[in-house]
Amino acid sequence: MIDLDTITALVVEANPTMRTQLRNMLNLSGISKVQFAVTAGSAVRKLRDNRFDLILCEYHLGEGQDGQHLLEDLRLHHIIPLSTLFIMVTGERQYERVVSAAELAPNDYILKPFAADTLQERIERALTKRDAFMPAYRLIELGNAPDAIAVCAAGENDHPQWAVDFMRLRAELLITCGKADDAHKLYSKILSLRSIPWARLGLAKALFLQKRFAEAESLLQGLVGENDMYLDAYDWLSRTREAAGELEAACKVLATATAVSPHRVGRLRKLGELAIETGDHDTAEKVLSEVVRKGKYSDFRDPEDHVRLLQAQLAKGDTAQAESTIRDLERTMPGLDKTRPCATLSSALLHLKKGNADKAGEALRALTSEGSNAHDLSVGLKRELAKACFASQLEDHGSEVVLDLMRNAADERSMERAKAVLRDAGKAELGETLAAQMQMEVRDLVSEGARKAQEGDFDGAVQLMMNAVRKMPGNVHVLFNATLALLKHVENCGWNEQFAHQARDLMERARGQDPGNARLPALTAYYYTLLKKYGIQP
Repeated sequence: MIDLDTITALVVEANPTMRTQLRNMLNLSGISKVQFAVTAGSAVRKLRDNRFDLILCEYHLGEGQDGQHLLEDLRLHHIIPLSTLFIMVTGERQYERVVSAAELAPNDYILKPFAADTLQERIERALTKRDAFMPAYRLIELGNAPDAIAVCAAGENDHPQWAVDFMRLRAELLITCGKADDAHKLYSKILSLRSIPWARLGLAKALFLQKRFAEAESLLQGLVGENDMYLDAYDWLSRTREAAGELEAACKVLATATAVSPHRVGRLRKLGELAIETGDHDTAEKVLSEVVRKGKYSDFRDPEDHVRLLQAQLAKGDTAQAESTIRDLERTMPGLDKTRPCATLSSALLHLKKGNADKAGEALRALTSEGSNAHDLSVGLKRELAKACFASQLEDHGSEVVLDLMRNAADERSMERAKAVLRDAGKAELGETLAAQMQMEVRDLVSEGARKAQEGDFDGAVQLMMNAVRKMPGNVHVLFNATLALLKHVENCGWNEQFAHQARDLMERARGQDPGNARLPALTAYYYTLLKKYGIQP
């Protein structure tokens, strides 16, 4: 029997009458430790400070965000652990279509109206299932994906009633570890048992990581054709088309998704970025104005949204609105790390549009100077910074920004986009020169690090490669080799907590940059082999 007296619950519900009813039902079930949040934002703030066993959330939370969006934010931003149950409460029969296609699904959902005994039964059932998954959840929270994969495989046999759920979690972990081939096989096995939408989406993701874009696109088109509420499939279809270089097609897919679900800020932001790239500045301004409006009340707001909106306004020649956007940025987002560099870049772009190259140059020199926060800017805005430098005749500053982009290019596409900045500025030859310079820097660093390790100078290898990481924090090749240097030091010189922690952080950074990289599985296995060798709990 589940002891509900120990369970802590957060009820997310805007309606005071319904809040009271849910609290009374929870109390009747034996759950007395209950707190409340009346908006998605207040729920996020409570969950940042406290851990709950159960979240009972109304699907409709008013303007701007629904319960499904809240769940996705909480999971994607790692605000709640996997062990926290999330149960949706809704009167919408249509939600059954939404949740059947959700990549991040709630642990359960209950359709109104319902009685207290129904709620208790569903909570107890969800807690029983959670207990079966807890060994895997604990390993995932510790970052030990390889052992979590093994636990999931065992769970399929030990708990046959949840075998498919264990297979789903195992497949997701395989994707996370970069084992796209293994994930492909497992998703195919699941689909041989039953045609499940999320398994087809998972298979498409595995194909995407394998760079089999045409096959992934075919699967994803089938999914959205069958269920126009399958928003995750729209997102991946757009990503697939973007990766294949079909930016206008990617933009159209996201426009369709935002028409179905207009409140998802991340999707709106991506649509705005693609609209700018494709020259659809009317769409970009409309969408990014909404992103900025919603962002003011969000815990996940980003000053870069104002810069993107300003880009669209300037492209339309609307300098008055651009000035207003800069003022709004400085007024509504003071104190955030990226506010100052974003405001400075925005001012430079505005001055350029007005033909005031001197003032633009003054702002750009400040932004590219030593000690500036320009390094906090995204890759996309760094490209805009470089373009502005060249437009202001600040060639040295622009070249340094482009070299930084090349040093931190995650893949060949990123490298080509950095070169394109120089080609557009009429400096294609400089692009090839800088690319060769960067490649030589990386090759020399990696070769020297390997030489030091072969000679037994493991301290020197670590020092060299960590200096390289500080210089090129986004370069996947450097991240892999720095991780390898740290792990070789641990293997040959004994356990070093700091080095092991740094190795894991660098490995996860590389995974974020290039999740399908073929070196990831071996590097991950090496890390956990060393933990076991020294008897260290991850």
